[in-house]
Amino acid sequence: MNSIRRRLLGWLICGFAAASVVAGFGIFHTARDEAGELFDYELHAVALSMPANVATAREVEQSGPGFDEIADDRILIQIWDRDGKLIYRSQETPVLPRQAAGFRTIEDDEVHWRVYGIAQPERFVQVAQPISVRDGLALHLALHTLWPLALLVPVAIVLVLFVVTRGLAPVRALSALLASRSAHALQPLRLDGSVPVELRPLVVALNDLLDRLNTASQAQRTFIADAAHELRSPLAALKLQWQAALHDGTLNGEPRTLERMQTRLNRTIRLVQQLLTLAREDAQASAPATTVSLRRLGEQAIGDFSLLAEEKGIDLGLESRPPVTAECICNVSADAHGLNTLLNNLLDNAIRYTPAGGKIDLVLTRSQDTLGFEVIDNGPGIPEGDLERVLDRFFRGDHAQGTGSGLGLSIVARIAQRQGLTFTLRNNPGGRGLTAAVSGLPPHDGPAVNTNTPASRVAQATSDSA
Repeated sequence: MNSIRRRLLGWLICGFAAASVVAGFGIFHTARDEAGELFDYELHAVALSMPANVATAREVEQSGPGFDEIADDRILIQIWDRDGKLIYRSQETPVLPRQAAGFRTIEDDEVHWRVYGIAQPERFVQVAQPISVRDGLALHLALHTLWPLALLVPVAIVLVLFVVTRGLAPVRALSALLASRSAHALQPLRLDGSVPVELRPLVVALNDLLDRLNTASQAQRTFIADAAHELRSPLAALKLQWQAALHDGTLNGEPRTLERMQTRLNRTIRLVQQLLTLAREDAQASAPATTVSLRRLGEQAIGDFSLLAEEKGIDLGLESRPPVTAECICNVSADAHGLNTLLNNLLDNAIRYTPAGGKIDLVLTRSQDTLGFEVIDNGPGIPEGDLERVLDRFFRGDHAQGTGSGLGLSIVARIAQRQGLTFTLRNNPGGRGLTAAVSGLPPHDGPAVNTNTPASRVAQATSDSA
């Protein structure tokens, strides 16, 4: 996977590690050169400090001040007289060939030595030291110098991880913001001071894309709404003319054929009405929440659908499930019109698919700190494989009977999504009937508004006439 974070961390950490290695190598060589200078100075000082008397020199080497660490530094001392005869050498040390005056680096018996020789009037003094001693001290000095760098490396890596993570936080925040948006949220992103300069061109481009998508989506919704609105009036007029012709006897024909024509006309009117409702819900942004009484809303809905239920002999009632009591008015904060449309569609859908003589209950519920309601019927239910698909627009499974258009539950799901509610469908135990549950309504203590709006009455009248 091509990741900016991985690339940044890889380059920064590898670059810092490489720089640390180069710095360590340079520090070691610097320490080695400085140690070499110190040891050369020590060889020079030892050579000059050797007494003229050889016997005295041996005594000084063994116990004299300034020579107690010569053995630790493995310094070899050799003295030749002016005839070239070796008259003194350090105890238990190898004999090195005599070299010219000054500093030399030689190899003897596969051991490298640093040698310093000085010619004095009566003798020639030569001191030497193995190179390995110098390298050991150089490594020791380098380690003492490098330990802060070794401590700095993990600290720097943690700092790089922190800085890169914090630096990419706006990108993750932008991704989370876009991922949390619904498909219908096409509002532009806020371009305030918290947006880094590097991300501003991306945010501007996204806002431009969202604006174009919103324009295209709005045009589509406007077209559907306009088409549904234009079709509703002539269809209503056509139905009135149909009913008038039936009453005055000017429309004659096979009763079964006339019934089919009327059924199709009713289905067309209902489809247009649902398309108009769906277009309005798609086009409408989140409406301001008001205080709504679920009980009053339910009583109104039960009253509106009572005649339609009586025609099929369906027992339609309002109940409460503990801890909700019959005296609880169940005030909630929600969009009153949208909640009314949602409930009407659920009841209308239940009445259409519940057989004659059935039963439908509107149950007010409470779960923890939220209120809700359930529409429970004893109809045929929905096959388990179609429970999620029935929320798709125009989907009607093989089980569906009657004259539905496949939009009722889609409208319910859209309203629930817009208001942040949870809408679920489940078959009742025993395989008979369906429960449509809506939850997530926050309680509210304010006075409830009047939900008996003209808009809801017009919508319900059209549904009843269909």
